[in-house]
Amino acid sequence: MNGYISVKEAAERWDISPRQVQKLCNEGRVDGAVQFVTVWAIPKDAPKPTRTAKSKPGPRPKVKAGAADGIPNTAGE
Repeated sequence: MNGYISVKEAAERWDISPRQVQKLCNEGRVDGAVQFVTVWAIPKDAPKPTRTAKSKPGPRPKVKAGAADGIPNTAGE
């Protein structure tokens, strides 16, 4: 199709995996992308979508047993 590229071509241009391109298309984050049954057609001039403002979760703080619920740990007594 003239004016469109495949998921594989978009992945190579944007330096991401083809699966990530598919996910971006499914989320509606690629302007002008059109799905034909199971195949995505992406406009040649479509820019790579930017990351959302979501930040990655950091490590969860470690809590001693019983400390989180306010009940002292007396199991070993």
